[in-house]
Amino acid sequence: MRKITIMALGVFVLMIAVVAVASPNRSVPTTLSEASASCVSCHEEQMPGLVKEWRISQHYAADVGCYECHAAAPGDKDAFEHEGYNIAIIVSPKDCAKCHVNESEQFQRSHHAEAGNILGSLDNTLGEVVEGPYAAINGCKQCHGSAVKVVEDGQLTHETWPNTGIGRLNPDGSKGSCAACHSRHSFDASLARQPENCGKCHLGPDHPQKEIYEESKHGIAYYANIDRMNLDSPSWIVGIDYSAAPTCATCHMSATSDMPMTHDVGDRISWTLRPPISEKVDAKAKKSGKKVKPWEDRRADMKNVCGNCHTSTYVDNFYMQYDGAINQYNEKFGRPATQIYKKIRSGGLITNDISFDDELEWTYFYLWHHEGRRARMGAAMFAPDYTQWHGFFEVAERFYMEFLPQVMELIDHGIAEGGDKAKVANEVKSIVDEVLSRDEHAWFTGNEPAEVKAERKKAAEEFRKRYAQ
Repeated sequence: MRKITIMALGVFVLMIAVVAVASPNRSVPTTLSEASASCVSCHEEQMPGLVKEWRISQHYAADVGCYECHAAAPGDKDAFEHEGYNIAIIVSPKDCAKCHVNESEQFQRSHHAEAGNILGSLDNTLGEVVEGPYAAINGCKQCHGSAVKVVEDGQLTHETWPNTGIGRLNPDGSKGSCAACHSRHSFDASLARQPENCGKCHLGPDHPQKEIYEESKHGIAYYANIDRMNLDSPSWIVGIDYSAAPTCATCHMSATSDMPMTHDVGDRISWTLRPPISEKVDAKAKKSGKKVKPWEDRRADMKNVCGNCHTSTYVDNFYMQYDGAINQYNEKFGRPATQIYKKIRSGGLITNDISFDDELEWTYFYLWHHEGRRARMGAAMFAPDYTQWHGFFEVAERFYMEFLPQVMELIDHGIAEGGDKAKVANEVKSIVDEVLSRDEHAWFTGNEPAEVKAERKKAAEEFRKRYAQ
């Protein structure tokens, strides 16, 4: 009885705290700083929506106001004088770290914080050059972030601001934007816990995680039971505060009963699914001599999350299926296509100094960057349609029906040209012949064993009989 009474008292105290946070009755908290009170008195008239969102935030409840976040030192690159105060427009992770130390440190070492490194990538070339700079400004950089440039009086250039890209390069040297997930000025935790929040960036033809999630059993359970997700809970521990379904935040960030929350979203990822050939997520760091969290430990932590709802056998078998899909993509398509493409480009059968001016470049890019990612991501997140029809099917079609014919055409042209081009063309042909001699391509070359062909023919006939009735 005593335990029940204590629990009831705890719930009552929590309810009071929530009401205090959300209460619109206090115009200005009594301990709000003079500077922030001055900001509110003016901005409440000029920007009432902004101030109203702040009033429902945890910041408001803690008497953290405008100035506590936007205050700047006179020497800051983006500082300027405003109504007697030195302020900066950008609130960077370095600013947030004044209170949120662990979260900021975790974020700064995450892959999210590095997203601004797209600036020299093939994706950025497509945006900046092939499509045009404003495609990149309004598209790529609003997710990945860009280097924010400061002009006179601390003002920010229109080409680089506004920008809440997750890997934004800030004037103070920090990377990222907390507001990318914790939308200002409410900074509502329930928003950051929902898949739609991640879907601002993680959707579309080359990284459709949101669509994949919606197709998965996890997504189906979430949307059917969203009222049981307890999204506003101060703590949000899977299996304790909620059990209906996991979201992106559950698996990649949130706490379990025996594991803390993290703002390093790659902390539990074992494979990297982004490049042409997948490798374990720690492989690149190991090659460069850096010591990072091993992929085995990352997978163990993700299994910890899975174990709140699934048996160890279920989880282990899933990972065997997942690893099988990644290895199959790598060895059947990703690695052979990459080897052939690199040889063609380095050997001068296509231009080596300009991107996307040859048909094969586009074909290869689609194969790994679009279809290949979809196949791998679908397998990672329980989405059979994305794994198959939007993934491996399109990878196979691209590889056999477009990539290989274009390669053979370049080989023929190289041989006809003679000299060094012919030498390279014959080397490429040897690679292609070796690849196609493998068992996984025997169906394409017609070299399957007779018994395999007969078995497939028999299965096809039985299928037709079933549907002819």
